[in-house]
Amino acid sequence: MTLRSNLLVVPWPVRRTSSYLLPLLLLLLLHAWRGSCHPQCLDYKPPFEPHRPLVFCKEYSKFGCCDLEQDEEVSTRFYTVMDFFDYSGFTACGKFIRSILCQECSPYAAHLFDAEDANTPMRVLPGLCRDYCSDYWHQCRYTLSLALEVLGGTARAQGLVGSPAQITNLTLGLEEDRGAFCDFLELKDKQYCYPNVLSNAELNANLGSVREDSEGCLELCLQEVANGLRNPVAMIHANDGSHRFFVAEQLGYVWVYLANGSRVDRPFLNLTQAVLTSPWAGDERGFLCIALHSSFTTVRKAYVYYSVSVKKQEKIRVSEFTLSTHDVNQLDHASERTILEVAEPASNHNGGQLLFGEDGFLYIFIGDGGRAGDPFGKFGNSQNKSTHLGKALRIDVNDNDDAAPYSIPSDNPFLAEPNAMPEIYAYGVRNMWRCSVDRGDTATGRGRGRLFCGDVGQNKYEEVDLVVKGGNYGWRAKEGFSCYDRKLCKNSTLDDILPIFAYPHKLGKSVTGGYIYRGCQMPNLNGLYIFGDFMSGRLMSLKENTTTGEWHYNEICMGKDQTCRFPKLINSYYKYIISFAEDEAGELYFLATGTPSASARAGVIYKITDPSKRAPPGKCSIKPAPVKVKGKLVHFHPKEEFVINKKPTTTAAPTTTTRKTTTTTRKTTTTTRKATTTTRKATTTAATQTMAQRTMTRKTATAARKTTTTRATPIAQITMATTTGRRPTVAAIRPSDRPTTRPSFKANGRKAPTTSLGVASSHRPGLLIFLLCAPFSLSAFAP
Repeated sequence: MTLRSNLLVVPWPVRRTSSYLLPLLLLLLLHAWRGSCHPQCLDYKPPFEPHRPLVFCKEYSKFGCCDLEQDEEVSTRFYTVMDFFDYSGFTACGKFIRSILCQECSPYAAHLFDAEDANTPMRVLPGLCRDYCSDYWHQCRYTLSLALEVLGGTARAQGLVGSPAQITNLTLGLEEDRGAFCDFLELKDKQYCYPNVLSNAELNANLGSVREDSEGCLELCLQEVANGLRNPVAMIHANDGSHRFFVAEQLGYVWVYLANGSRVDRPFLNLTQAVLTSPWAGDERGFLCIALHSSFTTVRKAYVYYSVSVKKQEKIRVSEFTLSTHDVNQLDHASERTILEVAEPASNHNGGQLLFGEDGFLYIFIGDGGRAGDPFGKFGNSQNKSTHLGKALRIDVNDNDDAAPYSIPSDNPFLAEPNAMPEIYAYGVRNMWRCSVDRGDTATGRGRGRLFCGDVGQNKYEEVDLVVKGGNYGWRAKEGFSCYDRKLCKNSTLDDILPIFAYPHKLGKSVTGGYIYRGCQMPNLNGLYIFGDFMSGRLMSLKENTTTGEWHYNEICMGKDQTCRFPKLINSYYKYIISFAEDEAGELYFLATGTPSASARAGVIYKITDPSKRAPPGKCSIKPAPVKVKGKLVHFHPKEEFVINKKPTTTAAPTTTTRKTTTTTRKTTTTTRKATTTTRKATTTAATQTMAQRTMTRKTATAARKTTTTRATPIAQITMATTTGRRPTVAAIRPSDRPTTRPSFKANGRKAPTTSLGVASSHRPGLLIFLLCAPFSLSAFAP
């Protein structure tokens, strides 16, 4: 007797002569279960809170894997099965069938169905606890074959199963043998089987909240979205509905990435001939930022900030470009118009931030001029309002086509002050590196327009500031909350604004400012300010207490063990965090590199992901506007891998040939941003691996992962194979049960069916049947 090639069936002679083989086979199919798991749905994504409460599987109304539409599908399948029962049968078996069906909606659905990995076999019924299975067998054992007949039609239509007569040979013995029946349905892990998983206090504590480790570190995951970049310093979006983003490299290139992840092969901008930089690791000079006009859909202009050398004088240049008239993915290189130039006394502390505020004005953040301690003049550049150095500037570049490059906003704070530069918006800053504008809470709008900046410290503290009009941020009198120049610090007229947060150099030595999360996909992260440190590679977060106005700190670490085991997610990254970014939908990213050199293709862009909870299906769906592309598209291929059984923080840097430097931090007497080999010995050692060593490390990690995730011998590697090598999306769980005392049926004259089998339809599995890619014989197990 033979079935289709993708269905596992016990040949009839073997089944008749070797009755003990069926339990053995089932044990092989229900292969060894791993003890660890994490909340995950059958679509390989985190659970969510439904838009509206569920009606049928009510226990999962607040958090689970079903929305109302899926809940209705489960309900329909339930009543399809129960339609064959009279009142007594409905009463006896309805509770079992309902409970089993509803496990598709459990936040631990993937674990119950053995579906945490898209490339491994999956159960068709949720794993039950032994005691519960015994009760099910005693009361409703024969409902299996009834449900199989009801549900078998859809599965046969999909080509997943053979005829009812063929499948009966596999299931007949189950209904008469409690041991075999429960071997077939049992999940060996007593903590995670149903219904124990519902009462496990440890599993259900803080379910749906961001997971924290024992030290309170928030465990998040990453998705690699771009790689092979040379010190990616900025990533922006056009806010034009295209959902493309623009990535700038320190060397002077800006690239366009489409919403599908592919890159246009022609650069959006190429200023490599004009940009002043070098291949030295840690050189702060170069192309540092780009900003598109806040009304880019109508005002097709871009603004760039880069280092230049003019007659051997190093300068910062802010220029304006217009979009090409024949290519929406390229600027007109001949349209450059210089907006502002500022002479730099030294080659470090170049600042490098451009952005448009909610007021429509262009903000420019310039460093204090370099060296150490702002040694220029009596009070330093930062406290001297007659220079642009050490300042946040605000200018108006609107309606400037037939006028001066910019005008001064009428409410700039120092217009009336003698000798003060009219462009100054705030002062007393040292070297603000990466600033962002808060979009505001999506529901209330609270916080909208706030301006956050990371200001790199001297030799003790790094700080995060909330920049306001006319504010004095204290440098060089203060560094963080501490006095730096004690004489200036005691000056009663200083009237400085303290940072919202400062941290000592034992945590990091060069802050990289970030963003407040206001996206849709990660509801747990709403309102969280996420930032990092260039030198230590540390990811950090701040959360505001809206009552007191205080900001509370939590470190962010990469999820360990199974936390990040979702498709496309990884849990390690390159150490040098250069910048943060926000896409058009408000999702957050950071840009990092393994080798901080403008010539090394070691830069990667990571999307920040919360594995604990996602938005309900459909809530965050977007439809990018079409973009006409001239040229070719370079498709993205991720290179980083998930790391298991390792405490992942940063990824070892690839080996590149760079000049050895002995620089210190971004804000010290040296001229670089600090790419030394003196921090974190373990990380530094990893960062100096050869490419061959790194390759071997990855192979080892991959092998370890395969070893860890191997759940059975090859004979139990039973999969629902498709042409893509991944399991097809199957419809809801369709369990099947019948009372021990066969219940009477409704007066439709139908007899209890005994020769049918059903599998899930187009959404998720329904019955505990495993499918194979190719047939095999069990004759080897015969005595």
